[in-house]
Amino acid sequence: MRISKYILGAVTAASFATGAYAQVEIQWWHAMGGANGERVDKIAADFNASQSDYVVVPSYKGNYTETMTAAVAAFRAHEQPDIVQVFEVGTATMMAAKGAVYPITELMADTGTPFDQSVYLPAVVSYYQTPDGDLLSMPFNSSTPVLWYNKDAFKKAGIENPPSTWDELNADAQKLLDSGMTCGYSFGWQSWVMIENYSAWHNLPIGTRENGFAGTDTEFTFNNDAVVNRLQSVADSQAKGIFKYGGRRGDSLSLFTSGECGMWMNSSAYYGSIKSQAEFDFGQTMLPLDTDVADAPQNSIIGGATLWVLRGQPEDHYKGVAAFMKYLSQPEVQAWWHQETGYVPITTAAADLSREQGFYEENPGTDTAIKELSLNPPTPNSRGLRFGNFVQIRDIINEEMEALWAGDKTAREAMDTAVERGNALLAKFARANR
Repeated sequence: MRISKYILGAVTAASFATGAYAQVEIQWWHAMGGANGERVDKIAADFNASQSDYVVVPSYKGNYTETMTAAVAAFRAHEQPDIVQVFEVGTATMMAAKGAVYPITELMADTGTPFDQSVYLPAVVSYYQTPDGDLLSMPFNSSTPVLWYNKDAFKKAGIENPPSTWDELNADAQKLLDSGMTCGYSFGWQSWVMIENYSAWHNLPIGTRENGFAGTDTEFTFNNDAVVNRLQSVADSQAKGIFKYGGRRGDSLSLFTSGECGMWMNSSAYYGSIKSQAEFDFGQTMLPLDTDVADAPQNSIIGGATLWVLRGQPEDHYKGVAAFMKYLSQPEVQAWWHQETGYVPITTAAADLSREQGFYEENPGTDTAIKELSLNPPTPNSRGLRFGNFVQIRDIINEEMEALWAGDKTAREAMDTAVERGNALLAKFARANR
């Protein structure tokens, strides 16, 4: 297991100061690789240096799916970590793991740690609450999709303002092509952007039972006319080069940063990557509105992940975990994380601090994600989603959408099949968790 030099330094200093006093070691498994992994190391190191009772040891376990799978296997073997990072679509699965999860609200109360849920952004915290309002896991790296655009390419094409509707986006894409570009726009995490967030943005349900929040006996409804018509329009525009598909997750990032596509819809958390890779001036704006479907946008929903606390550890571990969760929520910590990564700050105070520090003024558009999430109070259609087996269901949706882009299916055929296949997994999950 790799322990950063910062952690080693903190441990050594504490040992000398306390006469080799044994600190409680808190294991934190996460899915942050690359630069974000280094930022995770820094957060842990800074917490370790801030006190002498606990040492948090971060450990990278692969991508989101791999990390969640590793934690489940470790729990069964009684070798689980104290904290594990799980992406948002794993929420229902984690909730169903009865006896394995220590809810955050309960943890903070049991350890006597001051905890006020009202300080967290409603659009972020509501995704991970029980019907009674208790918080299940601690929001950490929350993001939402935005529309990234190449300001230099826009200027060359004579486009003065970024598009705010799908009609404008397609018209601007054509202008970019006319100016010499070979691709108007692309997007990544296509189920999240083009089905889950498209639906929330237009206040449309993805499934029954309040998108799964009201019960596991739910079915999908995203094969509606609005989604089908928009996806078919996107598929049809490929022939002209207006849209180009580039992969399921963040694979299409290079289409944007290389200057091939003038626009890109994906997570606000790509800010750091775009800033380091793009050799042009760029901006971000809100998702486009489909004026055939709604008169105004509702709100977007989050992606990213939260930190889940697992049961089965000694009592003194949980006091350390609670202290770490409190540390993570501090405005200074959240503002730094937000400004470095593009993930949204999980508290209002952190957003206010970023504003006071001049970050948004110096980096126009970096508050777009916060504006999208806070545009309107969430409705049952725009709160988010909580479907069992959704990790596997997203793979099904990806397969069907790729059949659409390849011309093997129409949008209607692809979405009908995705709903049928997805419903089979929803029914299986419901049966297993009655």
